[in-house]
Amino acid sequence: MNARKWSASAATLTLTIGLVLGLGPSAFAAPTGCSYQLNTAERWASSYCTSGTGEHRIHVLQRHFLPEVGLIPIEGPWAPAGATSYTGISPHTTISVWIDTQG
Repeated sequence: MNARKWSASAATLTLTIGLVLGLGPSAFAAPTGCSYQLNTAERWASSYCTSGTGEHRIHVLQRHFLPEVGLIPIEGPWAPAGATSYTGISPHTTISVWIDTQG
């Protein structure tokens, strides 16, 4: 590799590293300390994350009592860390619950 190509490669690498580090941890700080609550009697689910700068939302997957209908995916709205993502759910059987996060 000649000196000119080496210099251009080094400059590109330095710029790339600078951009990545310049974004800092906050740009990639997905919420942490997340938990969820599921209340099948009152038919609601929620998620809450205590820290981070990104967003989170609650997801619930239920199975309809009629097999031909299949699964019912339910999700709450995106909420920032420190706020609650809340959604109503159906009276059907809950298969799984999870929290989506994005930084």
